[in-house]
Amino acid sequence: MNPSNLLTLVFALALAGSLVLKFWLASRQMRHVAQHRHAVPAAFVDQISLEAHQKAAEYTIAQSRFGLLELAWGAAVTLGWTLLGGLTLLNETLGQWLSSSLAQQVALLAVFTVVSSLLDLPFTLYRTFVIEARFGFNKTTLALWLQDLVKSTVLAVLIGGPLAALVVWMMGATGAYWWLWTWGVWMGFNLLMLLVYPTWIAPWFNQFKPLQDAELQTRVTQLMARCGFTSKGFYVMDGSKRSAHANAYFTGFGASKRVVFYDTLLQQLTAPEVDAVLAHELGHFKHRHILKRVVSMFALSLLGFALLGWVSQQVWFFTGLGVMPNLGAPNDALALMLFMMVLPLLGTFVGPLFAQLSRKHEFEADAYAVAQTSGADLSSALLKLYKDNASTLTPDPVYVKFYYSHPPASERLGRMLGTASAGV
Repeated sequence: MNPSNLLTLVFALALAGSLVLKFWLASRQMRHVAQHRHAVPAAFVDQISLEAHQKAAEYTIAQSRFGLLELAWGAAVTLGWTLLGGLTLLNETLGQWLSSSLAQQVALLAVFTVVSSLLDLPFTLYRTFVIEARFGFNKTTLALWLQDLVKSTVLAVLIGGPLAALVVWMMGATGAYWWLWTWGVWMGFNLLMLLVYPTWIAPWFNQFKPLQDAELQTRVTQLMARCGFTSKGFYVMDGSKRSAHANAYFTGFGASKRVVFYDTLLQQLTAPEVDAVLAHELGHFKHRHILKRVVSMFALSLLGFALLGWVSQQVWFFTGLGVMPNLGAPNDALALMLFMMVLPLLGTFVGPLFAQLSRKHEFEADAYAVAQTSGADLSSALLKLYKDNASTLTPDPVYVKFYYSHPPASERLGRMLGTASAGV
């Protein structure tokens, strides 16, 4: 079997295998949650009502059921772009209209992105305005959604367009080691975004006001000082204008680092509970989780660029995925798009390793928060967030292994309270 036919077979099997695996996992999750929806787990019976537990079950099942449709559609779209000839047709059509190879390649990336976004649009709208609205989470109006869409499009054109053009140009102009130079540019861009996003981009979508609560301001300032951390400030984001979901996070890098609380979070938690949630986030920094993830991203992206640098020179990479490469013209944009479509298939099978590492980091951050604040406050805060975000307390254990970046409530609170009692 020649390399082209072998790749076609492997790709088809991987696409089908990924789809079957995800369908099986989603079915397990829905079945497991439905079987346990009639009674609150004993460990939570005093904190979570049956009504809240059943709402979480129904929300999880609705999300999973709709996710099955998205999975099937996503696989069909991938198949359409590749083995069914969609990408070849688009490339040949643009090649007839544009004489400049660079312009043609950038246009190919742009049109591909626009078409892919339009194909996903009905699912985004349904999830936001039907599922999220049905369970009381969506606060976004159609006008605000359209406004966000326009802003995102403007940013994509102003930032993504020049970046795409630069990457495609470098792929063809910097020699055999273009992938190394391009990787350096890509990493530099990501680091720049860590600096620019908090102060220039995020405020374009949300309002960020300095934290006004004097008691909370004092508590979090003392906590930061006690833990040896500094930030540019504490801010409250108007997340409630889009969603009822609550969150808090660190953003930025170096001097631009800041702490952001959703207004919904401050409405739901007491000051000691907010303190505990912040301590958890500080735990990620204390254990260098953020740095480790950045370094891992750098290493994996370098490996990915190196692999792209090799396969982009192999004719069988294109033909094996159902795409006819350009003859006597660059195929850099084609290679980039094909690589980005194939990569998620690999992620399906290695994803559980990263999910397990993420859950380990969450346990470590919880332990740090318990040591710095109160295990009772953190567990109380997390239970409120599980309830208000309609997170199921009874996920399928196998599904957790594959998808959960955070430990399920039973494991997380059980270990946390054990840590608290042990005085760690």
